[in-house]
Amino acid sequence: MSELVPHTEHGPLDGLNYETAWTGVYLDAHLSTNVGLKRKNNEDACTFCAPESTELSEQCGFMFAVADGMGGALAGEHASRMALQTLVQAYYAQPGMPIPFALREAVVQANDLVFNEAHSNPDFSGMGTTVSALVIHGNWAYVAQVGDSRVYLLRNQEHLLQVTRDHSLVAEQVRNGIISEEEARTHSLRNLITRAVGIKPQVDVDVFVLKLQKHDTLLLCSDGLSGLVSDLQIGHVLRADSLSFVTQDLIDKALHGGGNDNITTVAVRVTEEPPETDRHDGAEEVQLPTTGWFQRMLHHIF
Repeated sequence: MSELVPHTEHGPLDGLNYETAWTGVYLDAHLSTNVGLKRKNNEDACTFCAPESTELSEQCGFMFAVADGMGGALAGEHASRMALQTLVQAYYAQPGMPIPFALREAVVQANDLVFNEAHSNPDFSGMGTTVSALVIHGNWAYVAQVGDSRVYLLRNQEHLLQVTRDHSLVAEQVRNGIISEEEARTHSLRNLITRAVGIKPQVDVDVFVLKLQKHDTLLLCSDGLSGLVSDLQIGHVLRADSLSFVTQDLIDKALHGGGNDNITTVAVRVTEEPPETDRHDGAEEVQLPTTGWFQRMLHHIF
């Protein structure tokens, strides 16, 4: 498998903090994860894969992912790391398959591995993890989602859009109009998720697709960030020129807000005009607001 995906970085490997960066032809990325102020080990994980093989990158694109593990002792840490390693290996083992199907199948394989490990090893009983994965293939971005980690898009340096839907009890209540978003931020059950990788024998995976343009910035993050830093604050920080500043400033804001969970941020920016590619079928297309809508929202906020 190393011959297929030679340039893959994954962390943390020591259960604490981790930071790395990558620069491609038309993409920049910065990944950072922090144990926070209340926990002894980091159950979050993040990864990226940039194939050095031109043929493989043209077929499969570039992958970035975040996972937020759960379980006793080191089980959550083990689940998130195992899920992301399996995700990368399984995805890049399927060149030629439509990206949404390959991405969904990779998450399914990660689910199988984590579920079987949890049921065969008493030390890892009950473990599971969220997974939010982004594949950029030319001018299209594909997102796979299980759980309540998030993927955001900032376009035209204006309004922030949450691409993913949280799979949590509180988020479902917000979508159904039972409680407000403000009430959700302090709800006692806000951490109760309704989907996770490895908890059940089968997993339902949301897969989205959106068309990219130059200067788009995407953020993948765990709820250790989104639970403490508002979307408005996130949008402000994502406008910064430096992605290393972006990830560190977001983590600093979460730490200032209490740092009661592990915090992971993966920022990806389209730095040049992305190459035109065909959209692969099999994903829900995200309808992006027009520039005029962004401007009206910006005027309304400020």
